[in-house]
Amino acid sequence: MPENPTRPATADDGGGSARRRGRPTGDHEARRAELLDAAASVIAREGYANTSLRKVAQRAGCTTGTVTYYFANKDELVAAVTQSRFDGFDAMLEPGRDGPGIRTVLERWLSRATGDPEFWPVMSQLLVHARYEPAFAAVIEQRHARHRELLASLLAAGQAQGTVRDDIPADLLADQLAAIADGWMMMFPIEPERFTADRVQALLDAAITLITPPPGGARTAGA
Repeated sequence: MPENPTRPATADDGGGSARRRGRPTGDHEARRAELLDAAASVIAREGYANTSLRKVAQRAGCTTGTVTYYFANKDELVAAVTQSRFDGFDAMLEPGRDGPGIRTVLERWLSRATGDPEFWPVMSQLLVHARYEPAFAAVIEQRHARHRELLASLLAAGQAQGTVRDDIPADLLADQLAAIADGWMMMFPIEPERFTADRVQALLDAAITLITPPPGGARTAGA
């Protein structure tokens, strides 16, 4: 049934279940992507707790019924936002495995983070609220583990090439870099003035220094 913008929406406004409406017309993948972008924008501007299906619909310029066709409730929508964000992380790492090195990949990550004012606020909100919602936390745990695996693979390739220190296992280095990035992500929305272009470049240089082989050459792990 085509979407009727004048028909009152009867969908749930928060996290409860809602009845799905008839199939909307148009490009469904494009509409779903638009709704995810709208949800991310609402989360970034108003916080996770104040996000509702109605606000997402308003941001996307559609009815609440359209939102509930794609996402039954707020939990499902936010989980999909989380998946899409980690898809972006993985996409930045995958090309680096056989192409650009770790510095280029980190530059891509920081460029996206600093170039999109909603990027860090959204992720910080998702990480904070996952602590209190087990089902949501499971999604982040799974995707974060996959992200660390890709990062560890990239670092291991750098170790084999002699560009990354090998006295620390690649999986531990991946954990450290991920923790550093999470820390930046949590603080950026609170004190954005600290993350100037020069400061971001300095942070990137420092991260690269931490994983560069120590003076005298890399050592074998455990040696």
